[in-house]
Amino acid sequence: MQLSNKVIAITGGGRGLGRAMALAFAAEGAQIAALDITAADLDETCAQCTALGVRARPYHTDVADESQVIASMESIVCDYGRLDVLINNAGVTRDALLVKAKDGEIQAKMTLAQWNAVLNVNLTGVFLCAREAAERMIRLGNGGLIINISSISREGNAGQTNYSAAKAGVAAMTVVWAKELARHGIRSVAIAPGFCATEILAAMKPEIVAKVTEAVPLRRLGDPAEIASTAVYIARNDFVNGRVIEVDGGLRL
Repeated sequence: MQLSNKVIAITGGGRGLGRAMALAFAAEGAQIAALDITAADLDETCAQCTALGVRARPYHTDVADESQVIASMESIVCDYGRLDVLINNAGVTRDALLVKAKDGEIQAKMTLAQWNAVLNVNLTGVFLCAREAAERMIRLGNGGLIINISSISREGNAGQTNYSAAKAGVAAMTVVWAKELARHGIRSVAIAPGFCATEILAAMKPEIVAKVTEAVPLRRLGDPAEIASTAVYIARNDFVNGRVIEVDGGLRL
């Protein structure tokens, strides 16, 4: 895919990996549609992309809300006249042990609210955005690409029953959509990042971050720009389809 003037919709585009990907595609001359729930973050992302000489518009969207997703995807097509790439990046964490116990005494357990909060955004949100984007890509007849952000946690990470389940589902949906949508010229690919230097890790205690970093063979965290460059590679290479590309510094060697 030649990226100049293509329209790239990015959920969770207000900060972190989403902003990094928006800037990477903007640097290639693509037009950006940033979706997020925080207006100030959206405005900052769009301002930085606009400074690179491309159009960038914010779309205030809760990806777990079907009506908001439909409205935003329709607005993007109305505003730009096309939709070429959707990057499903929006995600949340609500970490907890399935059951926390000490000396046989139950202290806590993952709540249904914690489960639903993550599944609603990280799995249902991905489904909703992909469905609505694919519908419009098919109608427009220009083909397209869906990039889903999974995680190495899809293999199972202690304390993340909800997050691991969602990211495993994202990886599976990626393969399904590659098979279903290829006939329409639409590819589906996932990126599974390892630990990256984003706001989520920045909020952790320093000793936890140090422990996480030590587990990575490269002995460092990933840079959001490295995930963004992977997304650009996927978009450029039209023969990449139906795969989950791990970018984790060798953590899962």
